[in-house]
Amino acid sequence: MLNYRHLYYFWMVAKEGGFSRAAERLDMAIQTISAQVRELEKNLGHQLLKPAGRGVALTDAGEAAFARAEEIFQIGHALPQEVRAAATKPVMRLAVGLPDGISKLAVHALLGPVLHTPDLRLTCHEGEIQELLGELAQHHLDLVLAGQGAPANPNLRLTSDRLVSSPVDWYGPAKWVRKADARDFPRCLERLPVLLPTGHSVLRQTLDRWFGEQGVHPNVVGEFEDSALMSVFAARGLGVFPLSRLGGGDIGLLGGLRPLARCDDVHEEIHAIRNRRGQHHPLVQAVLSHAKTSVFS
Repeated sequence: MLNYRHLYYFWMVAKEGGFSRAAERLDMAIQTISAQVRELEKNLGHQLLKPAGRGVALTDAGEAAFARAEEIFQIGHALPQEVRAAATKPVMRLAVGLPDGISKLAVHALLGPVLHTPDLRLTCHEGEIQELLGELAQHHLDLVLAGQGAPANPNLRLTSDRLVSSPVDWYGPAKWVRKADARDFPRCLERLPVLLPTGHSVLRQTLDRWFGEQGVHPNVVGEFEDSALMSVFAARGLGVFPLSRLGGGDIGLLGGLRPLARCDDVHEEIHAIRNRRGQHHPLVQAVLSHAKTSVFS
């Protein structure tokens, strides 16, 4: 276990440029500080300081240790103020889990009703659905927004509701969105560069079935686990991509994208999964209530 007092003495010596100045600053004996720093070097297994004129300089190992010590003691300096703030000012916390393939723009729209909550502390975790459900079951998350409902597993004690079933439209940068292509949709997807979510996404599975029904073989130039990253690459000119109409309301957040075609035959579902203890969380209830009254529910 790292001795943080030893680390603090080393940090002070490095900042002051020598043992004597650090001892004066700390009002301690030079021998005491020197012994503590040597103990730190012994525990870490590397020399951290070397003689330099009348003072000391950092070795390469010392540079690495000093950089971390700077972070640690800056955090320590801020800790009392943060604790006081937490004790005197109520914070509304909401922890949301998001599987990689879900539309992040749609999620932003769904969370819209609570984003202006006073003293909101919103935390969004991304990951595989099973990992997120485990976190939810252990009450580390308040809500998971996913493309599918909770599995039938009584041990997890989870409940879920389908919040929305939003049509999926197509967007792209101006250079790939032309009137002729819009009139030839979806056949134009065989000519245009197409970006899609990877196969682990529920939406990708739905799109693949739709491509088969339409007899379309899309010209796929990119596949993305993260839907937000796919949107960014599309905005930078890589290709056209599908986006739920719910998320399309925030398309202005990504400059340069234009609608290619509406597609009422494909829908992206978003389910709200929560544990039983978290069912009464006021922010979760606000998200659910708003989604159930939206035009896409």
